[in-house]
Amino acid sequence: MDVAIGTDLVEIGRIKGAINRRGERFLNRIFTPNEIRYCQRQRAPYPCYAGRFAAKEAVFKALGKGWRLGMKWTEMEVLNDPQGQPYIILSGRVKTQAEEVGIRRFLISLSHTRDYALCQLLALKE
Repeated sequence: MDVAIGTDLVEIGRIKGAINRRGERFLNRIFTPNEIRYCQRQRAPYPCYAGRFAAKEAVFKALGKGWRLGMKWTEMEVLNDPQGQPYIILSGRVKTQAEEVGIRRFLISLSHTRDYALCQLLALKE
């Protein structure tokens, strides 16, 4: 089995600033309604948003395509299972691109400090 990796580190303050400046326009461009609901329920929503942003960047890196080919941020959804483990659901062009390069599933780890959010991601290929 082949593996692709993606890692991203995000300044939480940068995401907080974008949300405060652009509001719903930024949120709806980057995050799905499920992600927004989940983050808004958190005591500290900005680290949550930053972690999901980092995860989406890591997916783009693992795909090796960046934002090309008309892929959208909202075609990736970072959710949590009942035990709190994050996982990713793809749709649209992002899903098509993942299938074309053979990626079948992701293993993901999110972490944050006061200032930074980090995502480490393994994309498992068949």
